[in-house]
This record gives sequence, C-alpha cells and structure tokens, in this order.
Amino acid sequence: MALQQTQVSVVVIGYDDAAHVGDAVRSALAQGPAVREVIAVDDCSTDGSAELLERLAGDEPRLRVVRRPVNSGGCGTPRNTGLDVATSPYVMFLDSDDVLPPGAVDALLGAALEHDAPVASGLCVRKELPSGRETPWQPELYAQPTLVEHSSQRARLVHDTLCVNKLYRASFLRERVIRFPEGRFPYEDFVFGARVLAAAPRVALVPDPVYVWHVRRSATRLSISLDRSDIANWRARLDADRLSYDILLGAGEKGPARAVRTRFLDHSLRMYARELELRGAEYRREWWALTRAYLATFDEGDFAPAPAPGRVVARVILAAEEPRDLPRLKEMSARPARLTPPYARAGDGSPVWSADLPQVELDHLLVRPMELLPAAVDAELRPRTRGTVLRLRLHELYGRMAEAGPRTVEAEFTERDDGRVGFTGTAPLLAEAEGDSGTDASDVDSWTAELPLDLTALGSGTWDLRLRLRFADGSRRETTAHAVAGAGLLRRSALPSARHGVLLVQPYATHAGALAVRVAPGWRGLTEVVRRRLKRLLH
Repeated sequence: MALQQTQVSVVVIGYDDAAHVGDAVRSALAQGPAVREVIAVDDCSTDGSAELLERLAGDEPRLRVVRRPVNSGGCGTPRNTGLDVATSPYVMFLDSDDVLPPGAVDALLGAALEHDAPVASGLCVRKELPSGRETPWQPELYAQPTLVEHSSQRARLVHDTLCVNKLYRASFLRERVIRFPEGRFPYEDFVFGARVLAAAPRVALVPDPVYVWHVRRSATRLSISLDRSDIANWRARLDADRLSYDILLGAGEKGPARAVRTRFLDHSLRMYARELELRGAEYRREWWALTRAYLATFDEGDFAPAPAPGRVVARVILAAEEPRDLPRLKEMSARPARLTPPYARAGDGSPVWSADLPQVELDHLLVRPMELLPAAVDAELRPRTRGTVLRLRLHELYGRMAEAGPRTVEAEFTERDDGRVGFTGTAPLLAEAEGDSGTDASDVDSWTAELPLDLTALGSGTWDLRLRLRFADGSRRETTAHAVAGAGLLRRSALPSARHGVLLVQPYATHAGALAVRVAPGWRGLTEVVRRRLKRLLH
C-alpha cells in the first residue's frame, strides 16, 4: 500500500509557547502527503499562541486548531483531545517546543505498513539549545530495523518512555481504550507507554531519527524533565513508575513489569541521587524516606537484572534510615560509576560499602570485567601562569587494579557543546612507592600520573575530562575523574596570556562529581563569563 493512501494525524500540543509552536506545526506539515492533518491543541494559552495558530490555519487547509477553554495543567489531556478528533488511520504526538525531522512520518508509516504493526517507533535525538549538541535517546533499541512480535520479547522497550517518537494505529488505541492520564499528571507518557505495552502489540523499530527533542536548560519555564528541584517532581515520578509497574503486572506482562524496576534503579534513582547534594536538608530527608518506602516494595528478583551501580545505591538507601554518604552515592551514580574510598571489609574479609553497613555487599560489583569496574580516579587541576599540571590518582579497588597491572592513562579534554577535542596526553601510572625495593606490590594502594596541560590550546568553552586506563593484562577502562575539592582547587583564576591578554579558567565539579574546566580567553571572553553568571543568578 502506498504511503499516500494511508495517512497520519499529527497532534501538536502547546501552552503559552508562541515562540516555538509555529516551528513544530511547520515541521509536521513538511512531512508531505502522508500527513492528512495536523491538529494543534492549544491548552488555553494566554500569550497569543492560539491566534498565531489560527493565522497559520488560514493558509494551510491541513491544519486544524482546537482551543481548550480551560487549562488542563498537564500534557495528557490535550493529547487525548487531539486523539478524540483525529480522523486518520494513524496518529503521532508532537510537543510545541520540538520538531519532526524530514522523513520521520514516512519512515514510521512505512515500517508500520510493512509489518502490519499497530506501533512503530524510531530514534529520538536530544538536541541541546543553543549549542546544538545532539545525543541519541535509547540508541540500543534503534541500532537496526527490528520487528518485535510481543513486548515480552524485548523488555527494554520499557526504557524508552517517550510517546512522541512513535506512530500508533488509531483504532488500536481506541479499541483498547489506551489514553493518557488526565489533568496535571507529570510523566504521563510513562503510564501511556505501559498501557500500550500491556496490550502486547507488534512493534516495528526503525533506526531513522524521527523526533528532535529540544532541551532548553536556560528557559524561563523549565520542562518537567528538567525541573527536578521540587520534591513534588520526585513524588510524581514514583507515582508514574508505580502505576506503570502495576499496569504491566496486571496484564500478565511480568518481564516488562520487572523492566520498569530495572529502569528505575538504573536511570531515575541514579539521576536524582547525583543531584541530592544540591538540595536542602528537608528535601533530602523527604526524598530519602519516599525512596526507601518505594524500594521496600521491590523483591530480590527486581534487583537482580539491574546494573550493579543502581543496585548499590538502592541497598545503601534501604540500609540507612537517614540520608548519608551523599558524595559517595553521587560518584556511584555517575556514568561511568566511580566507587571512591574508603574501601571497607566485613569481618569475613568480603568487600562492603562501609564498616557500619556491612549488609551492603559489593562482591557483585567487583566481579565484573575491567571495562565495567567502578574505577576511581582523583583529579587535581591547578591553573598556573607557568606550567599547569593535571594530577591523577588511581585508587586500588580490593585488589582488582593490582591484579590487572595499571600501566598508562590517556587524558582527553572534549568541548561539551561541539565535541571537539582540545587536548590529549598519555602518561605512565606509577605506584606510590615505586622504586622502593622493600615495598611489596600488595602494599600499593594507588597509582599516580602527571600531565602538563596548555590551557591556551583548549580555547573558549566548557571542557570535560575523559580518561582511558590501560593495564598490563591488555584490559582497559574508560572513565571520568573525581574532581578533588579543597585548598582552593576549584576556584576561578585569571592568568596572563601572551596570546589572549588574559585567560579566565575555572576547574569545577559537575553534578556527577567529575572534573571539568571552563575557559574564557581574552577580555571579551571574561565579559561573556560575567554576563552568563549574572544570567544564571537571575534565572
């Protein structure tokens, strides 16, 4: 069947987003004849969005504008409104601040028709603005064209929580009464996705980019996924996860239901734990209590499939009644995970999280291959007018490092926005007591390396440090470095520069505790840094 004979309704939802909704609508209309109609649902905007859409509709017969009389407070109700009035055999959803890339509808519709699949799903790309840096969302699912006959055959489908990178057969949604939660229900797509998978449809996966998710971290009104500073956001996420699990389990889909637990441990828990140090004491206590109560509903089978770092974080929270060890939990929640000292042992010598939490065992974390071990490297960067040096220290990890034999470390600074490499260097890793013939190798507890760094060569931008550790046994580990604080290490410095006049440098720790450095060359760069800082403070 030709694509033009089976058409699609694209439902665009928006509220007070006049600056972007036009681009979203135009990207849907530009998909070509496969799109029968674009339904723009305005959720009672007050900024002229609805009037803008009406003007666009005056020149475009495929555009229909639906104006809700009362704001729903969420995304689910306007999507349901659009679904109710859609007239095409297939439907897609688009948010007002995102866009569909060229060919998206044809790629999804072609896969749905070829496989007679009620659902077709494609690659979503997260695009940071204004930098333009792109990151694929759940790329493992979309490496190649795939037909999933039943959701239980690919439990990882649960990890793609988005509804907007998918095409749905409208009759499938209506006959199964699959709808979004109404009203203000953050993470509504978690629940909608669970309802879809609970119906066990055939799902066609395509590797093509079909959705561009715009991430605007400096926006006046942050999106739900970015606005995590209020405990209500965490409550909403727990509610959505709990309901998703119940939906799938109630439908007899035990594998996907368990995958919801895995998703929570590996993604949600680690993401929020990385940010816990940034929150106030009251938030931390409430977050800890809520998380403990939720984790207490898991059984051992829920923990087993999850990657080790999330399981360790969960075990610490379950074992302690009050928030504790937040810096170490942040490092363990990083990607890649880092297990920082101290390295405690239980009475029988087995590795444990700490002496007073011996029930949090680490054996399962340490039996993994070297490329997955949570190696911990401390990093110090002291900007100097003459000779800046990057100092690194690799910690022993219950004998695993010495067993592999650390040899060299390759350091690389990559610009965060455009991905360009500004510096690479390799140095030997030296045991602390190397050269002392009386020291036994088993006494070594760390290895150090030093690399000279030309800060001028980095140029303007924010630079992330990545490391590649190489061992005598042929193994290697790619990781980041823990930013060592204290003694003025993480502070801004203005250095004289023959090339730029002045060089403003600030080493800092990211939310995950990794070392990064901001560089602003010249007086113009200095002015821009001050301007951005004032903007952040005002925001």
